[in-house]
Amino acid sequence: MKKLLNTLYVTSENSYLALDGENIVVLEHDQEIGRLPLHNLEGIVSFGYRGTSPALMGACAEKNISLCYLTPQGKFLARVSGKTRGNVVLREKQYESSHDEHVSLEIARNCILGKVHNARWVLERATRDHGMQIDTVKVKNASGKLKESIKLIQNCQSKDQLRGYEGEAASTYFAVLDELILQQKKDFIFQGRSKRPPMDNVNALLSFVYTLLTNSITSALESVGLDPCVGYLHTERPGRASLSLDLIEELRAVLADRFVLSLINKRVISGKQFKRKENGAVIMDDDLRRTVLTEWQNKKKETLTHPFLGEKVEWGMIPYVQSMLLARYLRGDLDAYPPFLWK
Repeated sequence: MKKLLNTLYVTSENSYLALDGENIVVLEHDQEIGRLPLHNLEGIVSFGYRGTSPALMGACAEKNISLCYLTPQGKFLARVSGKTRGNVVLREKQYESSHDEHVSLEIARNCILGKVHNARWVLERATRDHGMQIDTVKVKNASGKLKESIKLIQNCQSKDQLRGYEGEAASTYFAVLDELILQQKKDFIFQGRSKRPPMDNVNALLSFVYTLLTNSITSALESVGLDPCVGYLHTERPGRASLSLDLIEELRAVLADRFVLSLINKRVISGKQFKRKENGAVIMDDDLRRTVLTEWQNKKKETLTHPFLGEKVEWGMIPYVQSMLLARYLRGDLDAYPPFLWK
């Protein structure tokens, strides 16, 4: 099993990243503010605009360390990767399967089955653990609707049909997500998903964490030799990691949403750490962003038993495991792609 290494998050807008021997050096106003050995890292995420030295970019490419650039508010800008790795035969299988209507639908359907299954069990877990604090009837009704959606998804015959069922299930789930916010209700109210830009504190957190998770999945896909840009449900666009967007569906509710809810309900964060811009968009301040990144790294180190493999793995390894299972299916080692089904 691949070892889970650290991701370095550089949150200062004025930081410049350079290379010194085998170390990454973080400079601010030409003063060194930190350094780390490259061999301890699997990824670097920069929230600044000043850039990276060509020497460091080359070293990261050579060592297969992903280098990702985000705006200070967490909006994705670009990723830098090195030489294409992995078996060329695997990528040929991936490209062929993406144009095969039957195979493509089967993979897309399994991803959405994983999404709806996990969303349902997030709701079920909430009714079990917090039945006295939430509207149990409302949440149970939503869970029942998601159970019915699973049956429809299993029998759908086209991607358009699948997208329709997925959209209905997402609406059902998000309609009761506010019930799962148990603390700080005044500052954290969720009335529906808003993305570009996020219009409330909860959506700002969700968008930020979804970006982090998508970046992890993209790195995982590249590490097993798959092309992150060639997906099965999400359409292909230049620069769009469509396959990453397919695989994140299984993990949104169970990993990203539950993580955001825990930050709020455990009072790790507060409403005072958000700012509203003139256009109504809500952004996180620097301290909050650092807190979220620290907690995200800690979450990735927690372990669980993988439902398909039956082995103990870290949460941070789940994107890699699912990427590996998809690669095994495309190679013909598995009869179907097994989505991540949490309970």
